[in-house]
Amino acid sequence: MKNFLRLRFAIVAAAVSLLLLVAGTIDGPMFAQGGGKAEPLRIEFRRGSTNATLTGRIKDQQEAEYVFSGRKGQKVAIKLISSPRRSSVFNLKGPEDVDLGLEFDANWDYSGTLPRSGDYLIVVARPTADPGLSSYRLTVTIH
Repeated sequence: MKNFLRLRFAIVAAAVSLLLLVAGTIDGPMFAQGGGKAEPLRIEFRRGSTNATLTGRIKDQQEAEYVFSGRKGQKVAIKLISSPRRSSVFNLKGPEDVDLGLEFDANWDYSGTLPRSGDYLIVVARPTADPGLSSYRLTVTIH
């Protein structure tokens, strides 16, 4: 009977772990456990589509990182909407820290031409050190 209960507990624990893993990858980026840094979530544009919309939540000093691949000369537009209003901001970093012409490190929208081919990193964060929670929707359009 004890072996049966142990097996049942192990199966339930594995199922819950799998559900948490799947939920984390669908709703938004994964955050590193134990204070480490997780890999950015790669934005994949569906075939025939030029935009992708992602949603997530960040708490306190958490950051969410996304990466997308772009080619020199492509036009990109990024829009961030958050609740409470303007409780999230983003920064965009280009390959090899190429200058993208962003005036600030904290942005809600951006449009421009990619100066270089490669991976571009979007970092979403809260603009304050005060504790709190922000829900956001990030839309990236590229053509």
